[in-house]
Amino acid sequence: MTGMFQDRREAGRTLAAKLRQYAGRRDVVVFALPRGGVPVAFEVAEALDAPLDLFLVRKLGTPGHRELAMGAIASGGIRVLNDDVVRWYGIPPGAARRTHRHSRGRRARDRFHDAGGGASRQTAEAVEGDRESAPVLRTAG
Repeated sequence: MTGMFQDRREAGRTLAAKLRQYAGRRDVVVFALPRGGVPVAFEVAEALDAPLDLFLVRKLGTPGHRELAMGAIASGGIRVLNDDVVRWYGIPPGAARRTHRHSRGRRARDRFHDAGGGASRQTAEAVEGDRESAPVLRTAG
């Protein structure tokens, strides 16, 4: 990993230091987005003495360019779209729905698909899909 941190675990320890005020609270749960988010979240959960859970998210690729994320699907089938990408590429609403249906079919065959690094903004936004659980703290980078 290049950049500010030696690796994701160091990034997690740095984030945990900034979140110390949440340490030891019984109402805090740390959610990890597989794969890259797990080492970060592990360090945060350890430092805060908080439970660690996974939040599974699936990328919605742009029609004709599956690696370009136009959004994501969160647990429970909640869909979040990146309006900028949808508008920029002129993606009609029906195409987003068809991509969602196609993705649900693929998800049935591959239950633990990783959203991948290209969908980081969308995966972070898809955490919004867990609002009903009312997490105390949501951070996304």
